Amino acid sequence: MSARLPLLLRQLRRPPPPAGPPSRLRVPRRASSGGGGGCGGGEGLLGQRRRRGTQAGCSHGPGSRAPPAWNLIVREVIQNSKEVLRLLQEKNPAFKPVLAIIQASDDNLMQEVNQNLAEEAGLNITHICLPPESGEDEIIDEILKINEDTRVHGLALQISENSFSNKVLNALKPEKDVDGVTDVNLGKLVRGDAHECFISPVARAVIELLEKSGVSLDGKKILVVGAHGSLEATLQCLFQRKGSMTMSSPWKTPQLQSKLQEADIVVLGSPKPEEVPLSWIQPETIVLNCSHDLLSGKLGSGSPGVPFSGPIAENDVSLLAAALRIQNMVSSGRRWLREQQYTRWRLHCLKLQPLSPVPSDIEISRAQTPKAVDVLAKEIGLLADEIEIYGKSKAKVCLSLLERLKDQADGKYVLVAGITPTPLGEGKSTVTIGLVQALTAHLNINSFACLRQPSQGPTFGVKGGAAGGGYAQVIPMEEFNLHLTGDIHAITAANNLLAAAIDARIFHENTQTDKKLGINKTDPSALTEEEMSRFVRLNIDPPTITWQRVLDTNDRFLRKITIGQASTEKGYSRQAQFDIAVASEIMAVLALTDSLKDMKERLGRMVVASDRNGQPITAEDLGVTGALTVLMKDAIKPNLMQTLEGTPVFVHAGPFANIAHGNSSVLADKIALKLVGKEGFVVTEAGFGADIGMEKFFNIKCRASGLVPNVVVLVATVRALKMHGGGPSVTAGVPLKKEYTEENIQLVADGCCNLQKQIQIAQLFGVPVVVALNVFKTDTRAEIDLVCELAKRAGAFDAVPCYHWSMGGKGSVDLAWAVREAASKRSRFQFLYDVQLPIVEKIRTIAQAVYGARDIELSPEAQSKIDLYTQQGFGNLPICMAKTHLSLSHQPDKKGVPRDFILPISDVRASIGAGFIYPLVGTMSTMPGLPTRPCFYDIDLDTETEQVQGLF
Repeated sequence: MSARLPLLLRQLRRPPPPAGPPSRLRVPRRASSGGGGGCGGGEGLLGQRRRRGTQAGCSHGPGSRAPPAWNLIVREVIQNSKEVLRLLQEKNPAFKPVLAIIQASDDNLMQEVNQNLAEEAGLNITHICLPPESGEDEIIDEILKINEDTRVHGLALQISENSFSNKVLNALKPEKDVDGVTDVNLGKLVRGDAHECFISPVARAVIELLEKSGVSLDGKKILVVGAHGSLEATLQCLFQRKGSMTMSSPWKTPQLQSKLQEADIVVLGSPKPEEVPLSWIQPETIVLNCSHDLLSGKLGSGSPGVPFSGPIAENDVSLLAAALRIQNMVSSGRRWLREQQYTRWRLHCLKLQPLSPVPSDIEISRAQTPKAVDVLAKEIGLLADEIEIYGKSKAKVCLSLLERLKDQADGKYVLVAGITPTPLGEGKSTVTIGLVQALTAHLNINSFACLRQPSQGPTFGVKGGAAGGGYAQVIPMEEFNLHLTGDIHAITAANNLLAAAIDARIFHENTQTDKKLGINKTDPSALTEEEMSRFVRLNIDPPTITWQRVLDTNDRFLRKITIGQASTEKGYSRQAQFDIAVASEIMAVLALTDSLKDMKERLGRMVVASDRNGQPITAEDLGVTGALTVLMKDAIKPNLMQTLEGTPVFVHAGPFANIAHGNSSVLADKIALKLVGKEGFVVTEAGFGADIGMEKFFNIKCRASGLVPNVVVLVATVRALKMHGGGPSVTAGVPLKKEYTEENIQLVADGCCNLQKQIQIAQLFGVPVVVALNVFKTDTRAEIDLVCELAKRAGAFDAVPCYHWSMGGKGSVDLAWAVREAASKRSRFQFLYDVQLPIVEKIRTIAQAVYGARDIELSPEAQSKIDLYTQQGFGNLPICMAKTHLSLSHQPDKKGVPRDFILPISDVRASIGAGFIYPLVGTMSTMPGLPTRPCFYDIDLDTETEQVQGLF
């Protein structure tokens, strides 16, 4: 043996030590297909070629173990992997990386190697066995399944050499490619980004064995023969970085003999053909045989024509490569865990070039090209399997993100509310979007806007879209306002299924006997006739039915209908009605739920009627809960969109703000609060004025979510304040009177009473208020300064004029600074009332403390309902007042701050699934009607470009 051969190589040649306790790292054995035992031309994977003519016996005889030095190297790798995994599991006890191996070959030898090493390191292995003759498409199908399986962190292929096409290899997700065979991983290696990629374990094993043997690679001539694909490329790259002169050659080349004789080190990438004699390799040349391809499962430790004496040890490079694959697996798991944690956004914001005069909303929206939604998702830290893409610019976000980021601190929580609305508009949505554009695009602070999805009714009716306006909008605005991802359609389908179930149940109970209805019971024959009747019959009392059908269109002629007039219904008709879809209790459930399980329970608890004994009938009683949940399983996921400046927006849920709480979903807020991180901001919007939307947000939504608000942004406009100060009425389509277009300090001063009252309402909850004055071009400096001054005197933390409509986020930077400063103060949030108070007292508290009423007056029907709900066990729910939004009182024409009024409660209803009681103040329509000239007159489609026109 040459003196050049390092100590380790000599140790590998020694006979095995005396028998002792068996090693845990068992090395599988198998008989060589070459007919003899094996030290000949292969002589183990790392070793010096025997001198020509030597026929000494193989040191790895039957039953022998791997030599101690070899055992030490493998154990060192495995022990290191085990220790790294232990440290990872200290912080993540449930974490255990999983390696998937897809096998399409008859060779099971390496499966045992992988299993033993994985067991030693603490990993799990899942083994997918395919028939050896499996084609490319079958293998790719399995790869794609593993790619999408979040439980699997690494994927290796044990397939025939013929199956290694580029199509197969590049089907692997690079982040799961622990064998480093994909173009992405190879490209990163060649580019010098080895720390960001996986490197072939076989190639690493070759380098590791040489270096641990003391072989200096600098200046060595290395010949890689018979290797191909990723192994060849990786070996060449790694050797060259060690300073070696590397050549590659196929076995069949005329210059092979001269190349072999010149090489200091020969690496065999595939079995030596019989026609290549061993004499071509110089006696002093170091030969490493890595032709046992762990991927292909082929053992190449011998060569045709070389005698073998019996069973041989698995070749050394392959076994070390198996250990290094385990090391790659642990690295993959570590990367996966790191990706699960919150990371600071690397958001590429879109540039704005505001025009003057400001174009229409849809023109502005169409002039900006949104980022692809998957790009936006990646920028804000969402993983590929956490989004479901709908087209190019919107996606649903999976609720699994909440579990992944459960230990991440929440950001700051900001609510945008407003003064009492007027026909002149205040612009809460526009302020919300302008604020997040300022925070993210101009102050580099992570922020999320969480908005309601608009109903199709107002879009085609009187109000138009709700995507914001000017240079502060959600884009594409036509997609925002039309259908989005179908959530409202899902609610419509679920709502009407439940309505159909109610009438079908009444019909069948009225027309069939108890026995014909059937009994789902273990022993129905044991039931008496009375028990049978009680079991199968709900005995719904038709006049008590509160569940209505819905449609997302303003259709006044559906406000009162008669159903059941066909002869097939056998005379069982009744009066009913349609509501607008967003008025469905299912929409309120969607907005308040915090999980799929919670949503299912809430849907089941929805009370739809009473039986003839006065007991509540629920969706669960009708057996429809599961079906409702199925229809809502996708709607529960928030919808991701973006602002004009490329900052993220969640659009999710839009409960009717008159009879429901009028806020976007709890789930969107919770997910956004995790994504923005501790220093970030989530800005969401309340419906109508602060007296309705904000009060419901705090007393209902915050109770359901457990989230604590940090700041209220109260939106006002000079024009709206003038109306509250006694300005003339406004008629749609008629030019504004001069009071609104010219300076009028007195009207502004008089109207600020409403702003001051709304500030005081927010202070009841202990939340600091920042007033955002949404500036119009007709506002004068004196009017703006007056509003800001009076707001601060009323107790606002700050008051800031905003110009986002004409300038985008840049126009709300001052507001962003004010909100940030206010949010730094300690929150003293408190609820207005204790839910354990009687229903009447909770109603009275809201009427007096929030609206300023002297007292309340209950109609006999309202008092009867209160008594019923209390008796049924629903008395401890929060209150959701159904009142006009146009005044603090119950009279829409009473602007400013009405005083000394009695608030009449005409009726009281319950949304038990959503979780609130809603008193009706006066008459409350749940189905809007179309105006004389609806918005749909202006909406059209360009049939050549397919662009929507006239939407605003």
